[in-house]
Amino acid sequence: MASWAGLGVLAVAAVASGTRLLGQSEQDARWRDDCRENSGSGFRERYCEVRVQQLDPHSGPLFVDASENGGIEISGSSGDSIVVHELIEVESSSQDEGRTVASQVQVVTTGNSIHAEAPASVRRHWSVNYRIHVPLHTDLTLKTVNGPVTVDGVTGHMRLDAVNGPIELTAVGGDVHARARNGPLEVRLGGSRWDGAGLDAETENGPVELSVPAQYAAHLETSTVNGPMDVEFPVTMQGRIDPRRIEIDLGGGGSPVRVVTTNGPVSVTKD
Repeated sequence: MASWAGLGVLAVAAVASGTRLLGQSEQDARWRDDCRENSGSGFRERYCEVRVQQLDPHSGPLFVDASENGGIEISGSSGDSIVVHELIEVESSSQDEGRTVASQVQVVTTGNSIHAEAPASVRRHWSVNYRIHVPLHTDLTLKTVNGPVTVDGVTGHMRLDAVNGPIELTAVGGDVHARARNGPLEVRLGGSRWDGAGLDAETENGPVELSVPAQYAAHLETSTVNGPMDVEFPVTMQGRIDPRRIEIDLGGGGSPVRVVTTNGPVSVTKD
C-alpha cells in the first residue's frame, strides 16, 4: 500500500520569542509541488504551504490528532530529535484566498501534543497532514478521521486509530494497538521476532495484508468474519481447520501478533 500523497512539511522550533522556521529540504519542496499540481475539486484551486517544526524528544509520548481530514506518517530515525513536517492544504477560489486562509491555520503544540486549528470564521476547506521523524524508541498516540496512519521503524507503546482511512505498519515493535473502522490494514513484520509485548491490529471494514519474514517467531493470529483468506506459504494445523481463521506458533512461538478484519479479505505472504 503506498503512503497517501499530499503530505507536506512544516517544522517549527519553539523559542521564547515565538516560532523559528527551519530549513526545508528538496524532498519537502517536491512534496509541496506535488500537492500544488493536484487540482482542486470543480473550479476550486489548491493552495499548499510547507512548514517544519522541531519538538523536545524528552517531553513524553507523542500525541498527534490529525482530525478532520489530515493524515499522519511516522518514521523512526537514528537521531534523538522529533522533527514534524506538515503540509497545510486549502481549497479555495484563488491562490491569494488560499494563502490568506492558510495563514489563519495554526499547528498547536503543547509539550509533544500536536493538533491544528483555525478560527470559526474560516469556513474554507483546509487540512493539515503530518510527516514526523522520531527516535527509534518512541511512544505514540495517533488519531485521524479521514486520512491514513503510517508508522515505519518505531518501537514503543502505541495507540493508533483511523476512522476512514488505512493503517500501515512496517517493522514496528513494542506494545502496539491499532484500530481502523473503514479502511485497509497493512502490516509488514520485520526482523526475526516481535520485539515487545505484542501487536493487536484490527479493521472493521477493510482488507488485511500481512507480510511475515522467513523464520519469524511469534504467536500469530489472523482472521476474517466475512471474506476469503489467502495464505501463500504452508502452515501446519491440528484439529478442525477454519478457512477464515489461523492461530499458530511460528518459529516456536513468541509474543502475540494479532491482525484481523471483520468485513474483508485476508492475505498472508512470507518475505
